[in-house]
Amino acid sequence: MTKQSLVSVRDLHIGAITDSGREVEIIKGVNFEIAPGEIVALIGESGSGKTTIALSLMGHARPGCSIHAGTIRLGEHDVTAMSERRRADIRGTEVSYVPQSAAAAFNPSKRIMDQVIEVTAIHNLPNRSGAEARAVELFRALALPSPETIGQRYPHQVSGGQLQRLSAAMALIGDPKLVIFDEPTTALDVTTQIEVLRAFRSVMEKSDMAGVYVTHDLAVVAQIADRIIVLKGGEIQEEGTTEQIVNAPRHPYTKELLAAFDPVPHEAIATADGPDRAPLLEVDRLSAGYGSMRGGEPTAKILDDISFTLERGRNLGVVGESGSGKSTLARAIAGILPPYRGEVLVNGVALPASLGQRSKEQLRQAQIVFQLADTALNPAQPIETILGRPLTFYHGIKGRAREKRVIELLDMVQLPAALRHRLPMELSGGQKQRVNLARALGAEPQLILCDEITSALDTVVAAAILELLKELQRELSLSYMFISHDLSTVEAICDDVLVMYKGEIVERLPAATMSTEAQHPYSKLLVSSVPKLDTGWLAGLEQDPELIARFANR
Repeated sequence: MTKQSLVSVRDLHIGAITDSGREVEIIKGVNFEIAPGEIVALIGESGSGKTTIALSLMGHARPGCSIHAGTIRLGEHDVTAMSERRRADIRGTEVSYVPQSAAAAFNPSKRIMDQVIEVTAIHNLPNRSGAEARAVELFRALALPSPETIGQRYPHQVSGGQLQRLSAAMALIGDPKLVIFDEPTTALDVTTQIEVLRAFRSVMEKSDMAGVYVTHDLAVVAQIADRIIVLKGGEIQEEGTTEQIVNAPRHPYTKELLAAFDPVPHEAIATADGPDRAPLLEVDRLSAGYGSMRGGEPTAKILDDISFTLERGRNLGVVGESGSGKSTLARAIAGILPPYRGEVLVNGVALPASLGQRSKEQLRQAQIVFQLADTALNPAQPIETILGRPLTFYHGIKGRAREKRVIELLDMVQLPAALRHRLPMELSGGQKQRVNLARALGAEPQLILCDEITSALDTVVAAAILELLKELQRELSLSYMFISHDLSTVEAICDDVLVMYKGEIVERLPAATMSTEAQHPYSKLLVSSVPKLDTGWLAGLEQDPELIARFANR
């Protein structure tokens, strides 16, 4: 370990036990250092070892994994040689962790302040009043609203972007020397992401803390990291300054990652049907919400008078911030959330409002792929059973024919046949999302409602999935309604875009010209908030403060 290094990793080997009991090496002799105050990004596709390496800096290994060889030094501590009890002593004070899912990091039954300052009680740091004062300072530094009182709320009473910053406050309150950020902005919409990135960078710079930033989003890396380590298959492919990696990559794999950042533009697919054909999907004056019904309307109205059409063979993007009503729209169309007014028509036929009232054929025509793969798959069933169910339900396929079709579906979404014997918990997030897509394809639908289906995927895999969706569309005459907060993804797969704000459509425009022809002020704010693969983009970003204040919903 050099004199100026805070972290030194030498010849790190981490192994795991496979399903068959075979021992495999997943991290293969990794070496790197981190200086005090330096932010280093770990990038690479799913399974490259990013999170495994980051967690090892705390002396932690996932179930089934263990550190086999090498040394990890953090300041004066030899993490690899410490007992688990000693490692627990430095977690929260010397090194801390900000998870990808802030919602999973908070106890819903406890107030935010109690959870943020919990680490100070565990390590006998300041007294409670001192800890609360420090928490309020962090809330203010992280640009949270009402910093003096937000700690008295419960987790469900703040937005996703606010909760992500609160999880950062929880990690920072013990004044650690090193903070590990594990995909902390992946699930955030673009305008919220800007605020969170600015807050993270500001706090880190002022406190001179070092950071490890795990992500597959190269545009985010370009804004926050000083140096980048590119990983593949548990090995370092390239290491360099952010400027050098972004502008002059040397390794072919790094070049592949950069190329995947800019998806191939979408080309509309011509259809043979005549101009008088009925649209595949018609949504007419649709209104939906949650809560008990009073006077024929729900107590919490989300969608208000939504109308649009989707032609066969075309794709429609739906963009907007968290809470704008994007996912509610998909659920209302699918019948999961029956609208209280308006109707949904497929092939010119009005569908019953409720899922339970629709015929098997109506259910088959429109399938939905959910954002949260973890909750969409039955954890007790193997993948073969999950994919086999729609084959039997819609098509009556059983036995060996069903097994053959399951293998074909897995191949369609670029997953190996052997994976069909596993349980969902044995798959990565990206693999689970592809299983979700395969399940929808099993019904042989005409329309697939895609709710943020690439948000959990790394750049290379997401680009491959988009190409797969286009190929499937050409082969199967599919149409997609694509809900996303990633505008570049929408541009890559969609023909037209609906911009939603607070349950209403504020603008519809062609996806190809969205960035240049957006007219509504909110659409312009969304477009300007999309990170560019430019290291100076965030520092030089200037947005109209009146627009930000007007559309603040974070």
